[in-house]
Amino acid sequence: MSAPVLTTLLVANRGEIACRVMRTAKALGLTTVAVHSATDREARHSREADIRVDLGGSKAADSYLQIDKLIAAAKASGAQAIHPGYGFLSENAGFARAIEAAGLIFLGPPASAIDAMGSKSAAKALMETAGVPLVPGYHGEAQDLETFRTACERIGYPVLLKATAGGGGKGMKVVEEVSQLAEALASAQREAQSSFGDSRMLVEKYLLKPRHVEIQVFADQHGNCLYLNERDCSIQRRHQKVVEEAPAPGLSAELRRAMGEAAVRSAQAIGYVGAGTVEFLLDARGEFFFMEMNTRLQVEHPVTEAITGLDLVAWQIRVARGEALPITQEQVPLNGHAIEVRLYAEDPSNDFLPATGRLDLYRESAEGPGRRVDSGVEEGDEISPFYDPMLGKLIAWGEDREQARLHLLSMLDEFAIGGLKTNINFLRRIIAHPAFAAAELDTGFIPRYQEQLLPAPSELSDGFWQAAAQAFAQSLPNVVRADDAASPWSRNSGLRAGLPREITLHLSCEGQDRALTLGAGGDAKLLGDSLVVEHEGVRRTLRAIRQGDALYLQWEGELRRVEAYDPISAVEASNSHQGGLTAPMNGSIVRVLVEAGQSVEAGAQLVVLEAMKMEHSIRAPHAGVIKALYCQEGEMVGEGSALVELEAV
Repeated sequence: MSAPVLTTLLVANRGEIACRVMRTAKALGLTTVAVHSATDREARHSREADIRVDLGGSKAADSYLQIDKLIAAAKASGAQAIHPGYGFLSENAGFARAIEAAGLIFLGPPASAIDAMGSKSAAKALMETAGVPLVPGYHGEAQDLETFRTACERIGYPVLLKATAGGGGKGMKVVEEVSQLAEALASAQREAQSSFGDSRMLVEKYLLKPRHVEIQVFADQHGNCLYLNERDCSIQRRHQKVVEEAPAPGLSAELRRAMGEAAVRSAQAIGYVGAGTVEFLLDARGEFFFMEMNTRLQVEHPVTEAITGLDLVAWQIRVARGEALPITQEQVPLNGHAIEVRLYAEDPSNDFLPATGRLDLYRESAEGPGRRVDSGVEEGDEISPFYDPMLGKLIAWGEDREQARLHLLSMLDEFAIGGLKTNINFLRRIIAHPAFAAAELDTGFIPRYQEQLLPAPSELSDGFWQAAAQAFAQSLPNVVRADDAASPWSRNSGLRAGLPREITLHLSCEGQDRALTLGAGGDAKLLGDSLVVEHEGVRRTLRAIRQGDALYLQWEGELRRVEAYDPISAVEASNSHQGGLTAPMNGSIVRVLVEAGQSVEAGAQLVVLEAMKMEHSIRAPHAGVIKALYCQEGEMVGEGSALVELEAV
């Protein structure tokens, strides 16, 4: 049988994974095709493709989840194959079948394997039959509240609700007690339906202090299957991985082999082909429990590539062409250590709410040996509320774990991003934390060290304000009146008739304001993006980037946005609706749970907002009466829009 022709590849995804897949495809000489929504018309993945096809719509349900549109795009562009990336339709068996029925190649496993492992419930039943240890839970077909209540009582609280067709933390809720079950189940079902088109749920015991360790498997069409070592993905928030590394610290060769061989048996039992990941929970006693199998490439695959020297996307393409795996299990490399962090547009100080807006500043750390950045954005891009908020990933490799950690800290220090909230400072605090340096890892890491990882805002020091004023003053345009450039009054020189030169600046940073007066000259110089400050014979260089009206100054390891303000017009904004509750981000209203005149208790759920495929509840901060509603279900609202007016009683 001749190998299938594959010269043009369509990537049915967006963002950094689309860019990453196309990079390898181009290196192999393939023509690349991007699909995009109306919102993503000028997105980076669209700009980088050889061919682009407009799917229309804005939400994923109207674009990236439309199977017929994706098949039509492949036909129209001449693509012979489709790579699904991850998320969206990557684990949708119907999509795999539709691609095959259209005479195209799916760069993923057979639909039958997706069916077997794509449903968490079915996968757990299969593993139970195969003798793989499972976490206690309920994976049945009945989906009513009473069934889940009974199951939770049998399992014992706390429990974890999970979407059977999901991943990435979508449709996943921790339930501490029975009183929380109904609301959590309903919300998780809506999230699952929105993200995956399938609202079915399972529930399992929520283990305390487990590690999340997963095995990368790869199989060809000739019956060969091997494991490419493991990854530790224990550092998570909201069940979403934040930091991943390979190999897993402290894993013995015997345990690695046992987990790897179990993962291979799982893949072979379902006739698996291509890249896949078998995920386990590993407890402190060295016992591991099957969680799920992801029948796709994982977000964290670059750390596996870093320690093996392999290109997993290239393997996917070659396996799709019918080629055999190029190495045996004994030949799988394991060199050094790699750590990856996920850069998100979100506000860690505000419960990690997704952030939207324009990337006014975006400069990636330099790539080189042991340093890699996979991203899907560029400076000036708009981050919309319709998709996952991940902007990219930073991956560092070293000969050992500590070297990789230090390389990653250096990369985080070099990265500059502004215009919207991100988690970059949060990431740096994790990687710099002594417990992370000591590899003390489990899924409770972030809650345990929350005070250090998410410190309360502190007052900015006099030293910061002085450096900010000097950098801001030197970055001001010299000529401020083009109509009379020669006049001394049109220049930012601080000239005052009969008095020493000085300039007064009113600056604002992180909600704090300061008025500062600088004399002529000064002991600081702005050279490019660096501010050189000398004090008492000690010279320091600080990163200072002027971008538009803002200055970004690196201070104590964090890049801080500084702006000038007019003290006359800087009156604190007041909410026009007393007791008003506003939208924390751009999004759509999926549920309104109250009506005008209704009495509510403190903490009551009032409105549910959906943004970036996650639901966010607007709750009553105190007991009161709903005085007015300013939103309705299905409506798109902007950040800061008034939603509910609550009158205290």
